[in-house]
Amino acid sequence: MTDTLEDKVAASDPDRFAASLTASPQERRKLWVLYAFNLEIARAPYLTQEPMIAQMRLQFWTDVLDDISTGKPPRAHEVADPLAALWRDHALPVELGHQMIAARHWHIDRAPFPDAAAWLAHIDQSAGNLMWLAARVLGAQDSGEAAIRAMGRASGIAQWLQAVPALQAVNRAPIPTGTDTTQMARAGQEALAQARLARRTVPKTAAPALLAGFQAGPILQQAVQDPARVAQGALGTSECRRRGTLLLRGLSQRW
Repeated sequence: MTDTLEDKVAASDPDRFAASLTASPQERRKLWVLYAFNLEIARAPYLTQEPMIAQMRLQFWTDVLDDISTGKPPRAHEVADPLAALWRDHALPVELGHQMIAARHWHIDRAPFPDAAAWLAHIDQSAGNLMWLAARVLGAQDSGEAAIRAMGRASGIAQWLQAVPALQAVNRAPIPTGTDTTQMARAGQEALAQARLARRTVPKTAAPALLAGFQAGPILQQAVQDPARVAQGALGTSECRRRGTLLLRGLSQRW
């Protein structure tokens, strides 16, 4: 594995990258592999205007996971090779990766979510699965899954709300039918509260995975207090506050 994965994650997923730096050098490299995989499947629907080609790009990653599950040699790809090693070394459930890929088909199909439940399932299968896999790599046990998944949901919702204008600009429908952004943000706040109530079930070694959601609280609060900021693409804090928040949470290990 080269520095390419580090650069990829740093450039395209700055919050997860920043949080990964609170882990040891060996552990952060493992996180970069997962985050690079997530970037590959997240980009696939947007690298082409042809749905068939986008489907083929996602199929490649489905095949990579199938190869991992059957013990075949990894494919020649800068992410596939270290991903196979990581998945096998930590006995990660392949079905979780398949769910992450399946969730990305929404971005190709462009059909609106029929209700909030369908949208939350999408968040759980994408951001939730990613955080759970990252935490498992860092030593989390099944007893902490509920808390970790709740944190993944909160973080995923915050990121989703930030992306609403960009998704609408490319003809996606990010707001579920019968729902508004305030309700979406409140669902995130509820998940964040649940995660923090169960914080003790998550070992401190897994904190860098959950710290990826360090901006969730402020972003969700902004979306509830001033819903217009969602449409304006104005959710988020200053770079100074962003760095300070991560520093404090990293030092305390209280995500």
